[in-house]
Amino acid sequence: MTIAPTESALQHAAAEPGTLGVLLWVILPYVVLVLFIGGHVWRYRYDKFGWTTRSSQLYESRLLRIGSPLFHFGILVVLIGHIGGLLIPHSWTEALGITEQTYHVTAVVLGTIAGVSTLGGLAILIYRRRTVGPVFSATTRNDKLMYVMLTLALVLGLAATVAANIIGGGYDYRTTISPWFRSIFYLQPDPALMTGVPLLFQLHALSALALFAIWPFTRLVHMLTAPLGYLTRPYIVYRSRDTQLGTRAPRRGWERVR
Repeated sequence: MTIAPTESALQHAAAEPGTLGVLLWVILPYVVLVLFIGGHVWRYRYDKFGWTTRSSQLYESRLLRIGSPLFHFGILVVLIGHIGGLLIPHSWTEALGITEQTYHVTAVVLGTIAGVSTLGGLAILIYRRRTVGPVFSATTRNDKLMYVMLTLALVLGLAATVAANIIGGGYDYRTTISPWFRSIFYLQPDPALMTGVPLLFQLHALSALALFAIWPFTRLVHMLTAPLGYLTRPYIVYRSRDTQLGTRAPRRGWERVR
């Protein structure tokens, strides 16, 4: 006697992630998490002097003055949007009175504007780095890899947003990707949540994981630091051996220290 499986059983079986799904959505995230945390610890311990943006402003400032604000303000909005969308459960926004329609429209509009701004700024910065001789000479292999992975993640994220929510009929990633992301930190990973996710969203998630894996070994480490020491450090006093400094008498309070 054969018992036909129920509809829920069939849906559950169809959602089984398989070996590749477990590899991509369970094992890989934890490998990346170890690399991200361990890499930063290693970098801070053995390469403190390399923990910097390696600024190239002295070489060229005109293009930097345009591209840098576009990129940084755009990426800030992108990060805030991702943090809110991935970490804040669907029920919390509903409890605050934010309807799904309001959240969806706000996320799509702001996300698209921020994504275009970020990509535009990044394009200017890459163009500057490639065409300005001294800046290109100071570009390392890690820099090139970082730019490729960052561009790939941004392009896939923007493409997924446009394809699903502007061209398509919409996709609520907070019912699949967000719970999967949070399950990683609960130590109860659920790869089945990612099996039915549109391909562009899956590729965007994988590109983001790749970016976080190389993050600690690139100049991106500067995003996790803040120059708080500048608030408490003493003034830097510059002194000269010359007996006469210019032809004018110094202003009151700016006399030389002898």
